[in-house]
Amino acid sequence: MYTERASRLAGAVLWTGDGAGRVLPDGCMDLLWNEGRLLVAGPDTRAYVTAGAPSTWVGLRFHPGSAPAFLGVPAHELLDRRVELADLWPASNVRRLRSRVAGAADPATALEDIALERAAPADPVLRALVASLDAGRPVGVTADELGLGTRQLHRRSLVAFGYGPKTLARILRLQRALALARAGVPYAETAVRCGFADQAHLARDVRELTGVPLTRLLAAG
Repeated sequence: MYTERASRLAGAVLWTGDGAGRVLPDGCMDLLWNEGRLLVAGPDTRAYVTAGAPSTWVGLRFHPGSAPAFLGVPAHELLDRRVELADLWPASNVRRLRSRVAGAADPATALEDIALERAAPADPVLRALVASLDAGRPVGVTADELGLGTRQLHRRSLVAFGYGPKTLARILRLQRALALARAGVPYAETAVRCGFADQAHLARDVRELTGVPLTRLLAAG
């Protein structure tokens, strides 16, 4: 069973689940707690399919682009990876944090507190970039509105998101389309409303980014 709630950290989400299933790309990175381990889920360019027996996972999902400032590591170094926090931070610090989360009444709140203590001010350019692309605005138009050149935008995107702005736009478009389809909007209308060329284009993108057809993905919940 999967549940989530809004975090006190701006734009973040706290969640709990059994770790089973298909994790879809969403432009975000997560701080994870599982069986006494602290891990980081880097940005995904494709679905991450969990393996092994189900177990309780707790996570804090950062707003897109905000996790690298917390971690002190550029997102592209963690692209399509799940790594131990101790591989990124001093082991002694991570041991203290593990003890802290293990002893907490609510591990999710403990993760949230850790993130809040290290939170950096939100980057207004990154927030505006995500908002613009999530609204379906073209990358070039967005770059012009933000006063950024193409190369500068690409460099900043690699650090913040792990990939370039076109990939981010594609992933955010996928999430918009899935939200509409799950709400019962017909596939053809979903494709038009999200900026796909047609329903076939939507189907191709879903299969490429998630690994399964749209119908099967929605049936899985």
